[in-house]
Amino acid sequence: MEFKNILYDKDDRVAKVTLNRPKYRNAQSRALLEEMDRAFADANTDDDIRVIILAGIGDHFSSGHDLGTPEEKADNEARPFPKGVRGEYARSRELFLDNTLRWRNLDKPTIASVQGFCIFGGWMFAAAMDLIVAADNARFLPSLLQYFSVPFDIPVRKAKEILFQSRFIEADEAARIGLVNMVVPRAKLEEETIAIARRIAESDRFTLRMVKWATNLAQDEMGYSNAVRNAHSHHMVLGLGGYMQRKAEGGGLPRRMVGVEQALRKK
Repeated sequence: MEFKNILYDKDDRVAKVTLNRPKYRNAQSRALLEEMDRAFADANTDDDIRVIILAGIGDHFSSGHDLGTPEEKADNEARPFPKGVRGEYARSRELFLDNTLRWRNLDKPTIASVQGFCIFGGWMFAAAMDLIVAADNARFLPSLLQYFSVPFDIPVRKAKEILFQSRFIEADEAARIGLVNMVVPRAKLEEETIAIARRIAESDRFTLRMVKWATNLAQDEMGYSNAVRNAHSHHMVLGLGGYMQRKAEGGGLPRRMVGVEQALRKK
């Protein structure tokens, strides 16, 4: 299986999916998402694999959605979604809602290994994993995303405080509020992530599957999946009043989303 936008490795009982667009801070193009989905599906059906790691090459885990790199523009021209609201909705749902819910529900334990920026779409993908190991330089930025799990990822009042201000969550705070499982030195991020993956992989594979299913179903009994799906509509309404309208009028997407600019000014 050949990939251009990710790296995919298997070592003993651990598979690793690595975002490989460091030039663009691992911005999430359609091609990258499709490759991720193929790699996750392969790892999920491989009986030799018990744990899956999601990581990013370079200084940053992911700066979020690809807002217009040359590769993404060319791909959009070659494989366009329908124009207008219908097409924007189909693109958003297929690439960012359905994909991310599917990855959240993989049969095997998943671990996000996060360094540097974890912005918007980066948050989505990290949040869809079962565990998050963060480097001490990790910076998380949530928003009203296509996959809006934020009120489940952190306490509700803390979620509102952060979302209202559009501010970064630094690694230490992320650990205090329960967003990440552990914070490790940047230089040891890969080593520590692989170590916990291998400890988990020592467990019986059927036990791992049943524990994950039971835990996810308990979360769903509290409304998780339905809340995420419903919030996608709120994301679309917000977009129609802003960047989607600009895009429909031929203005294209901004270099950075407004919330990211706001957060960066708070350094």
